[in-house]
Amino acid sequence: MTEDTTGRGLPLPAYRRDDVDAHPPLFSPGYRSTVTRAPRQPLAHLPQRLTEVTGPLLGEGRLGDLDHDLTRQHDGSPQGQRIIVHGRVRDGDGRPVPRTLVEIWQANAAGRYRHARDTWPAPIDPHFDGVGRTLTDEQGRYRFVTVQPGAYPWRNHDNAWRPAHIHFSLFGRAFTQRLVTQMYFPGDPLFFQDPVLHSVRDPMARQRLVARYDHAATQPEWALAYAFDIVLRGREDTPFEDGDDE
Repeated sequence: MTEDTTGRGLPLPAYRRDDVDAHPPLFSPGYRSTVTRAPRQPLAHLPQRLTEVTGPLLGEGRLGDLDHDLTRQHDGSPQGQRIIVHGRVRDGDGRPVPRTLVEIWQANAAGRYRHARDTWPAPIDPHFDGVGRTLTDEQGRYRFVTVQPGAYPWRNHDNAWRPAHIHFSLFGRAFTQRLVTQMYFPGDPLFFQDPVLHSVRDPMARQRLVARYDHAATQPEWALAYAFDIVLRGREDTPFEDGDDE
């Protein structure tokens, strides 16, 4: 679908609206930091113009050879269970989104980020930075090799622990179409008390944040595998992450 957003007959993409209930509200009192950072005034709509839908482009030259494999970025191997995380990125019409940048960041196997603000007494792994990036292929597929992240405390409420998760950031067909979200692991016992996950009000949308164990994609005697597909728009879009949660 296209529309003339310039007044000069130039058609630009018009994107379908997201399913509002699939995304967490900016103000979610159970997620304590949103109380102080959520906007108090109505959001201002900024229409997309030519510069927003045409660039800049993200190409092969921005990737390192081992950016997709977080277990081989140092001389030694990181601690923890090796896992493969893979999936497809699709648009609201089900079409693959090729050659788009997918980035991840996560805690290490002990639940510790390599970040100055993360000071809880879990060990820092000298062989694990916890960040990776890759481009989807022509079928919209991506693949990372990493380690299973650990849970960690975060002081949001009494005895609060974040379930194991991996943060994702990716772009759609233009630079301003960015999705930031989190991937969780099936069967995590900490789901019940996590206000970040439960800020997604629609149970079906919440389930789209939980990866699927994929035994067929495991690497024998090396790594387990999880599948996590991402939909950028439409009724089945992947819920986005608001703000600067750890």
